[in-house]
Amino acid sequence: MVTWPITAEQFINEKFITEVLRIGVQVGSKEWGYHDKEDRLVIRREKVADAVLRLMAGGDAAAEMKRRAREYATLAKTAVEGGSSYTDVEALIEELRVRQNMFN
Repeated sequence: MVTWPITAEQFINEKFITEVLRIGVQVGSKEWGYHDKEDRLVIRREKVADAVLRLMAGGDAAAEMKRRAREYATLAKTAVEGGSSYTDVEALIEELRVRQNMFN
C-alpha cells in the first residue's frame, strides 16, 4: 500500500500502516498541515514511481509486506466469519427460526 496523508487522521493511519503493520510505503508530507489551492503539497512523480516500484518490483522487503498483508487479511476474515459477533448473530437467527416454528 502506498500512503499519502494530507490531513487529519490520515497521518495516524499512515503510521499504523507503515510502522506498526509494516505493509506500506510512505509518500507525501511528513507532518500535518493545512494546504489550500495556492499552497498545496506537490509530490513529484519520481517519488510516487519509486514507492510503487518498491512494492511491485519484488525483493525481500516487498515480499515480506505482501506476506504480512495476506496474514492480516486471513485474520480479518476469521474475525468476521468466526468471530464472536458473527457467532452471536448466527445464534440469534437460529433462535428466531426456532421460535417462529413453535408458532406455525
